[in-house]
Amino acid sequence: MAEDLAPLNAADAATAAGLHDRFGFLRDVVAEMERRVPYAAAMVRSRQGLRFELRDAEQDTGRLDPQDGIVLTASTGHGLEEASTDHLDPDSIRRLADELTERAASYRPMPDEPALEIAVPQGEDRDYATVAEVDPAGLPLSEKLARFEELRRQLRARDQRSVQAIARYAEQSLQQVVVNRSTFATQQVRRVQLLMALVVSDGQQQRYGFIIRGATGGLEHLDIGPDELARSADSAVAMLGADPMPPGTYDVVTDCLTSGVIAHEAFGHGVETDMFLKERARAADYVGKRVGSELVNIIDDPTVPGAYGSYFVDDEGLPSARTQIIRDGVFERGLTDLYSATRLGIDRSANGRRESVHRKAYARMSNTFFTPGESTRDELLASLDSGFLVGDTLSGMEDPKGWGMQLSAQWAKEYRNGQPTGRIFSPVALTGYVPDVLANVTMVSRDFGLDPGSCGKGWKEMVPVSSGGPYLRTRCRLG
Repeated sequence: MAEDLAPLNAADAATAAGLHDRFGFLRDVVAEMERRVPYAAAMVRSRQGLRFELRDAEQDTGRLDPQDGIVLTASTGHGLEEASTDHLDPDSIRRLADELTERAASYRPMPDEPALEIAVPQGEDRDYATVAEVDPAGLPLSEKLARFEELRRQLRARDQRSVQAIARYAEQSLQQVVVNRSTFATQQVRRVQLLMALVVSDGQQQRYGFIIRGATGGLEHLDIGPDELARSADSAVAMLGADPMPPGTYDVVTDCLTSGVIAHEAFGHGVETDMFLKERARAADYVGKRVGSELVNIIDDPTVPGAYGSYFVDDEGLPSARTQIIRDGVFERGLTDLYSATRLGIDRSANGRRESVHRKAYARMSNTFFTPGESTRDELLASLDSGFLVGDTLSGMEDPKGWGMQLSAQWAKEYRNGQPTGRIFSPVALTGYVPDVLANVTMVSRDFGLDPGSCGKGWKEMVPVSSGGPYLRTRCRLG
């Protein structure tokens, strides 16, 4: 988050100083552990936040589950052992460190078990904080409720077929300390997210349109104007006249949101290298090989200013940096955590992330996206002799072993001879074999967008992410 590397403001500097005062002793804890084991580290996390949902005559408000705790990591020389606690006083942490170190030092490897030789990159002591022009923590709850209730009412009034409008808001403030032999880093990350949804009905069926916003930063990222409200309402109403999608293979242009879900599912989960160790990812066999057209470039980048999945250091102390996953259609490398990178003998990327101090670190995405191209959106659509613009995709699933994927899109708009026919189809499933979908990319727009989300390993281990990209022209199956 380059724009956030300016000197901390007075409040953030005071918070960072407090973290140093409270947890500075962790340097000694880590050093003492490393007198008995080859590697040790500590990570403290504290999270607070709130969320609310507004509907017609309804209001649901609550606090996010707080997280306060520490996780200690120690190498056995052959693997990693961890221990965590919610007790953050020095005596409790030192006792936990002694117990963990004793367990790790007494580990007896199996015959022929390979050594785990962890290289700790040279780090630096640094304090980080996201910039929030309008810090939600500085506003009373009543003001935030009034702000988004007014926006909800404006959306509700967009069309006479409206039957419900929803505003769902969440904010969180994360404070973190990461310590290893070369680094003592603190980071303060603020995140905000807003979902606006409008439900419409023609008396026989209901459809909905939505707007989603999210960022690291403040409420300035959640401004939504009248034009966006109108587009959301128009999309919902248009789907009242939608037809079922006729199954088939088509030329397709994907909007930024749909492109992002393709990136997330196609070359996100499938290149998290803990899956390589488990032999559950086909991508492991394609490093250095072509997996898409020369127009395909996919990046994971936790440094994107303001993006919802951004952070300054990962949960294992590595400063955040951009990772090029695919370059000009060739798969360059995957995303790593400390263990998978060390075991595979590859360079680390800053993607070691935890759901909480009570969960292990996995290789996880941050902000994953296709990079922009040279064409315009209109040029992509004009190229469709017979095809569809597919949009508003919120979910998908992938098979890293078989390299299949399936996305669920809200709608597909028909184009003939480069012009919209006015026909719309909903809902839509977009499916395909990942290398085929990427090999069929023939145009990429200059437009670009990132959308916030939450990503899990299966149904758990949730972390905040973003996905996105430009409009893509490809060929795949719709149904």
